[in-house]
Amino acid sequence: MLFLVTLIFRAIAIEFRSKEEMSWWKKMWDVTYSVSSISVAVLLGVVLGNILQGISIEENYHYVGDGFFDFLNPYSILVGLVTLCLFMTHGGLYLLLKTDGKIYSKFEILVKKSLIAFIVLFSMTTVYTLIYIPHLSDKFKQTPALFIVPVLAFLAIANIPRHVTLKKYLSAFIFSSITISLLLIIVAIELYPTLLISTIDPKFNIDIYNAASSDKSLGIMLLFVVIGAPLVAGYTIFVYKTFKGKVKLDEFSY
Repeated sequence: MLFLVTLIFRAIAIEFRSKEEMSWWKKMWDVTYSVSSISVAVLLGVVLGNILQGISIEENYHYVGDGFFDFLNPYSILVGLVTLCLFMTHGGLYLLLKTDGKIYSKFEILVKKSLIAFIVLFSMTTVYTLIYIPHLSDKFKQTPALFIVPVLAFLAIANIPRHVTLKKYLSAFIFSSITISLLLIIVAIELYPTLLISTIDPKFNIDIYNAASSDKSLGIMLLFVVIGAPLVAGYTIFVYKTFKGKVKLDEFSY
């Protein structure tokens, strides 16, 4: 739906032939896309931060917190900012592979700034987590072999600035992708089998067992995945092949 709306507005925008006439239109959509994209990235991190530290769940798995603003606590906001900076770095690296000229130079500066911000905020979040949310490191203490995952994550993070400095943006993008994957794996290790931690009492935790659907529902969803996953993968490959290479901009490019 969003794609269709974008196409419609893009078609309208083509009617504005001069740069002056299109200026207000571009600024409006620059602001709209920027605010919406930043909000999504930050709020994804806010959700993750609350999942990691736990929320107020009582008997019968009812949420008894103070509403929406209860989720906007310091830790979740910090995780939200980390997520935003990581996504900015990841997206900026991809755009460096797709652009050239002046916009390419701008993205070089943006990637370096967002990468520095990510490393600083990620370090702060890690220290805070180890000190004030100790339950997230219990699994690693119980099974030392699992420490290989955070070690690999830190190595992947360290390789991003190294390759950015060398202007090897493809390899930096690959390490950025690996970083995101490994950080999600760390979250899975820290929480499994719990999905939502209760800050009231562990017996009210929501896990993969008491939150599971019926066997029939799970079977139907598995069927959807078996059919849908190859279609999504095929569509993604098609899109990337179609738009392979650098994007060539003209005076009416958005």
